[in-house]
Amino acid sequence: MTKSAAVVNYGPEKGSVEIRELAKPSIGDEDVLLEMVNAGVCGSDLHQWTSDHSWPVNYPVVLGHEFAGVIAEVGSRVTGWKEGDRVVSETAAVIDANNPMTKRGLYNLDPTRKGFGYGVNGAMTRYVRVPARCLHKVPDQLPFEQACLTEPCCVAYSAVVENTHIKPGDRVVVLGPGTIGILCAAMARLCGAEVAIVGLEADRYRLNIAKQYGCEAIIGDATSWALERDGLGADCVIDAAGASITLQTALQLVRPNGTITKVGWGRQPLGFSLDPLVQKNITLQGSFSHNWPMWERVLALLASGQLDVKPIIGGVWPISEWHTAFEKMHKGEVVKSVLRPD
Repeated sequence: MTKSAAVVNYGPEKGSVEIRELAKPSIGDEDVLLEMVNAGVCGSDLHQWTSDHSWPVNYPVVLGHEFAGVIAEVGSRVTGWKEGDRVVSETAAVIDANNPMTKRGLYNLDPTRKGFGYGVNGAMTRYVRVPARCLHKVPDQLPFEQACLTEPCCVAYSAVVENTHIKPGDRVVVLGPGTIGILCAAMARLCGAEVAIVGLEADRYRLNIAKQYGCEAIIGDATSWALERDGLGADCVIDAAGASITLQTALQLVRPNGTITKVGWGRQPLGFSLDPLVQKNITLQGSFSHNWPMWERVLALLASGQLDVKPIIGGVWPISEWHTAFEKMHKGEVVKSVLRPD
């Protein structure tokens, strides 16, 4: 029986992640067996490792929902795919076909949805079972190391393009220079916006990476930048920080009749008044996940080079060195760590 090393989150306690040897999974008639080539480490993987996440997890579970690879086996009822195809996979591993959101094509918002890496086994291992409906073809010119980051790019596309409708000439502040924040900033730049990305002193390295996307990098208070044009504030604030309190900062920075889009998770309770939301007539928009057409658009952007993820890739580590890859992201020494099978 073929066994492979896997990065497993085995319990809710802090630090409950270890390497385990797992058998190659069997697949159903409508699945493929994907041999992973590269998997990105997401902030949510780190949150499960440090046990400060706010979503239910089916322990034990293999981490990893950002991945690209090659089809190794094809289920008996799968059409349009064959062994050897280069693919990426969406994250909605389990959905209810009869849910009203799914019927509208918004299966990412199906409340019963289960994703890779928390609901079912993810891709930080050699083989992962994937429903064929989740697959997208990876263009030949796009390396797997970059293709595995399609998912966070789709998170940014969903937040900036689909949910916020950024327009050329908009002045946009992005809070939080993690992977999603930097990609949101890059996506806003593609939309023609002026963009400032804001972080702390400890984020200096990641803010310097954001500069490569043509963004203004700000440590601390972004008020003067937000007010620079006409004294009223930014047209939009994208809150990509992993905290709740940054919403208060967003309310201060956004202009009257502006928009705040919250894409970062933060389980802390709010300890401030939302009156400015009313007084300034602000639109507050949540943004979660993505769906099929967004993946196709993002893959086209990556393949054409219009969206370049190379600056955010801090290194590629074998699965056996997962802890190093996690630590470097957690400490802010790299923006994005990528894993590969041993």
